[in-house]
Amino acid sequence: MSEIILETRNLTKKYRNQYALKDVSISLKKNHIYGFIGENGAGKSTLMKIVAGLIFPTDGDMTLMGESDPAAIEKKRKLVGTMIEGPYMYPGYTVRQNVELQRLLVGNPDESATDRIIEMVGLGDSKKKKAKKLSMGMKQRLGIAMALIGNPKLLILDEPINGLDPKNIVTLRNMLKQIRDDNDCTIFVSSHILSELYLLATDFIFIHKGKIIDTATHEELEEKCSQYILVRDNNIPETVTIVEKHFPGTSYKVESDDEIKIYGKSEIMAELSGYLMNAGILVSELSIKEITLEDYFMSITGGDNNA
Repeated sequence: MSEIILETRNLTKKYRNQYALKDVSISLKKNHIYGFIGENGAGKSTLMKIVAGLIFPTDGDMTLMGESDPAAIEKKRKLVGTMIEGPYMYPGYTVRQNVELQRLLVGNPDESATDRIIEMVGLGDSKKKKAKKLSMGMKQRLGIAMALIGNPKLLILDEPINGLDPKNIVTLRNMLKQIRDDNDCTIFVSSHILSELYLLATDFIFIHKGKIIDTATHEELEEKCSQYILVRDNNIPETVTIVEKHFPGTSYKVESDDEIKIYGKSEIMAELSGYLMNAGILVSELSIKEITLEDYFMSITGGDNNA
C-alpha cells in the first residue's frame, strides 16, 4: 500500500451560493495522526463526510489508499472507520449489540473483536446497558468502538473528546496512539480542545472558511508555538507598517490600541527595537513570550493578522 493513505485535490463543496469547502488539497500519510483544526462552520465535518462517502463534492477529486476510481474508492471505504458529528447508535440496543451489529455490517469475520474493542474503549462493565442510558462520555466511547470494529486503516474522528472527563481524555489519547502503532492506522481527528490535539497529533491541518490555510508537522508547529514578541507602544499603526516593510511575511496580531504580538520570529527583536527607536516610537514593553497552540490558531485566522 502507498505511504499516502488519502489525497484530495481541489475538493469543493458548494450549497447554493455558499462554499462549505473551496479547493481543499491535503495529503495524509500512513501511520500519522493528523489534528484537524478550525472553528465551527470552517468545513471540518464537510471534508470528513466527503472522505467517508456520506456526501459528494461539487468539484475536485480524491485518492483513497491508492485508488482514484469512484467504484474502487467505495470498496476501500470498508477500511475507513468514522465517527462524524457525534456517535451514531441504536438507542434501544445494548452496547454489545451496537458493536456486534456494526461488526457484521462492515464484514469483520473476527467474532472475538466485539468484546475486545468494547474492553479497549473502557465499556466492558457497561456492555449490557442500552445505548440510550449511557452518559455523554460513554456514548462517545461507544461511537469510537463502532468506528474501530472494522480494523480501519484510516480512522476519522470528529470531536471524539466531547463529554469525556480528564482521565478518559488521557485514556483516549493513549489508546489512539496504540491503535496507530499496532494497526498501521492513520488517524484524522478534530477537536476544540487544542491542547489535547497538541499532545496527540504528529501533524496539523488548519482550515478557515472552507480553505486550508496552514499545515505543519508537530516539530514545525512546536517551533512556531515556542515564542512570540510582545510589543507595547504608543503608535501601533506605525509599528505594523515597520513589521510589514522590514519583515515581510511575518505573522502578527494586533491585540489592542497599544499592543501587538509578532509570531515565530523572536530573533528579530533587536533589529525591530532599532527600527522602532529610529521611528521615534515610545516603547513601554518589548519582550519574548511563550505561545500556545490556541494563540497560534488565532494568529493565522484573526482579522488583525496578515498571515
